[in-house]
Amino acid sequence: MIYLDNSATTRPDPSVLHSFQQVSEHFFANPSSIHPFGGEAEKLLQRSKEQAAELLQVQPDEMIFTAGGTEGNNLAVKGIALEHRNRGSHIITTEVEHPSVHEAFHGLERLGFTVTYLPVDAQGVVSTDDVQDAITDDTILISVMHVNNEIGSVQPVKQIGEVAKQYPKLFFHVDNVQGVGKVPLDLAESGIDLCTISGHKLHGLKGTGLLYVKNGTTLFPLFHGGGQEKSFRSGTENVAGAVSLVKALRLTIERREVGIRHMSQLQAQLRDKLYTMEDVLVNTPEQKAAPHIMNISIPGLKPEVLIHMLGEKGIYVSTKSACSSKREDESKILAACGYGRDRSTSALRVSFSYDTTEDEINTFFQELKEAIGRFKAVME
Repeated sequence: MIYLDNSATTRPDPSVLHSFQQVSEHFFANPSSIHPFGGEAEKLLQRSKEQAAELLQVQPDEMIFTAGGTEGNNLAVKGIALEHRNRGSHIITTEVEHPSVHEAFHGLERLGFTVTYLPVDAQGVVSTDDVQDAITDDTILISVMHVNNEIGSVQPVKQIGEVAKQYPKLFFHVDNVQGVGKVPLDLAESGIDLCTISGHKLHGLKGTGLLYVKNGTTLFPLFHGGGQEKSFRSGTENVAGAVSLVKALRLTIERREVGIRHMSQLQAQLRDKLYTMEDVLVNTPEQKAAPHIMNISIPGLKPEVLIHMLGEKGIYVSTKSACSSKREDESKILAACGYGRDRSTSALRVSFSYDTTEDEINTFFQELKEAIGRFKAVME
């Protein structure tokens, strides 16, 4: 098997699975219980927060454990909007956000909020000047992803953060689900108030995640209940999930420098090979792009056909975001970049991990060429 769909989800690391199992077996008490066994679970949960904060270079009480990227993004976006509605009702995002952000903004529009959806250039990057120009006296939130999940574009988060700092009443949220371990981001120094992380994108488990909430930031909770997680996220904490997430985060950060260099080399090698194919158009920009994503289009060829043909060879790639891959044919990301339907409806996404090998990339390329050749032969 050659697995090249790591932007959708990654293979859980064996040591992460082991940590989850160990905690589930030996620390299964409810951390809110007042007996000593519950106290042990609570201490383990707190230690996980301290370790996560140390890895991310922030404070332990700024860590909120969640069930993943979608929950984290919804809590950040809706939580800020609903909590601070008395300050204003204008919010800003881009046209290329993940569905969990984009749809959250659509939901807020139904509640009376005004949303500005900023355009991007041909590389999928938003202009910092456009962000600045969109801010009004009524603006309370800016939400911009760090790394685009379809084409890998890297947004100027630090520069946007500098803009946001000039407006004390607004908050800045960053969806960093695709960025962790691929493009370093200094949370404490980038003007970020909220940042979303998902465990299953970094060899952790599905159903685990983190939301960084800068001290002094208040949210309207999505879940009301027992007041866990500073009352931002009530519900019995998933201690085993939290421990396993921190384990995955630690392993990722330990391997990050070498891993980024390795994936950058793979991306460059694959790009050079793809440039030799007249049928293939490369959508991932050469500059301002994360190292783990390569998005291509083959106009005139349905991507689902290629995915099935490659799947028969044990090679797994995807179209767009896994959260929207079964919906309409067109990639709204490529459409926002200004590409026509021939390109935006024929895209494939190839995504690497630290463990992807050069041989796997070479095999993928050869099988891609053969699959396109077979398809063209049938159509002639």
